[in-house]
Amino acid sequence: MSTTQPPPTSGRTKTAGSSTPNLRPVSDTEVRIEYHTIHGYRRAYRIAGSGPALLLIHGIGDNSSTWDEVIPMLAQHYTVIAPDLLGHGRSDKPRADYSVPAFANGMRDLLVVLGVTKVTVVGHSLGGGVAMQFCYQFPRFVERLVLVAAGGVTREVNPALRLVTLPVVNEVLTLLRVPGVMPALQGVAKALVSLPHLPGVPQEISPRRALNDHEDLLRVLGDLADPHAQAAFLRTLRAVVDWRGQAVTMLDRCYLTERLPVLFVWGELDTVIPYEHALIGHSAIPHSELATFPGAGHFPFHDDPERFVQVITSFLERTQPVDFDPQNWRQLMSTGGARPEEFVGDEDTVEAVLDAIEDERSAT
Repeated sequence: MSTTQPPPTSGRTKTAGSSTPNLRPVSDTEVRIEYHTIHGYRRAYRIAGSGPALLLIHGIGDNSSTWDEVIPMLAQHYTVIAPDLLGHGRSDKPRADYSVPAFANGMRDLLVVLGVTKVTVVGHSLGGGVAMQFCYQFPRFVERLVLVAAGGVTREVNPALRLVTLPVVNEVLTLLRVPGVMPALQGVAKALVSLPHLPGVPQEISPRRALNDHEDLLRVLGDLADPHAQAAFLRTLRAVVDWRGQAVTMLDRCYLTERLPVLFVWGELDTVIPYEHALIGHSAIPHSELATFPGAGHFPFHDDPERFVQVITSFLERTQPVDFDPQNWRQLMSTGGARPEEFVGDEDTVEAVLDAIEDERSAT
């Protein structure tokens, strides 16, 4: 299901419509990789198109090239800015602050340098957490928010990411520098995915399901063979995840999106951040929209880039950009908070939201 049509007042998901015109990508030569040095560090970013600005923020260990299939299509009508976060891609990889607030600061700094004052923020995975933090820290910049398989909804995350935060386990990443290790991993993953489904084995634990995102995840792992990229990855991961799961979550401040158009985009078979997080976030932000990509994993914009662009452009065309109102912001922060009576979804989903909020407030 998807929300390419206006959502009903209940905030429930609707099926995709067909009114959005077909999109053809602009020439590859129009997508430029540019650099700015900010606070002494070189920042790389992709930029294309003209019109209202879209800020695309990638996930942990990834880089702005992850958006390559969708930037040319979005650039037909929008100015698309896709940075490499500090420590990622072609940006510098210093020993620095890799926390979510620091990344949000970096996005603000880049926009200031570019002279951009208003953006729709699109964040994937860790980039979704950065996008939410950016909305919280710099609401004057934000017109809309799109969260794509976003981190930071609840604590739950793939157990492998929890393990990597442990001192002994993360040393295994150094093996990526050994010649032949990556091809071997790719071969093993390909062999496991090709195994026939065994009768009686639940689909949820089948190798095909567990490795649904293996191509993209191995691509990201391959970049970590560089020791500087690996160090930045570990600093970033430890800033947002520990052995218990995600340490930075959004539910305590999601009420601040009251006037902000919000869209969740999620693959139904996401093996990194479960699809249930989409339902929880959608429930906790009752006016939000939810676009579900059946059969897709953690990278829905790779699984179906044309539909992804259609969902995004439809959302942009149907919604009005929010203008920051400091009085409304002050009122929300003075009297606001989670309003369980406004949550949408079935009983189990609402209960999951309440449990996640309680877990978020836990001191342990």
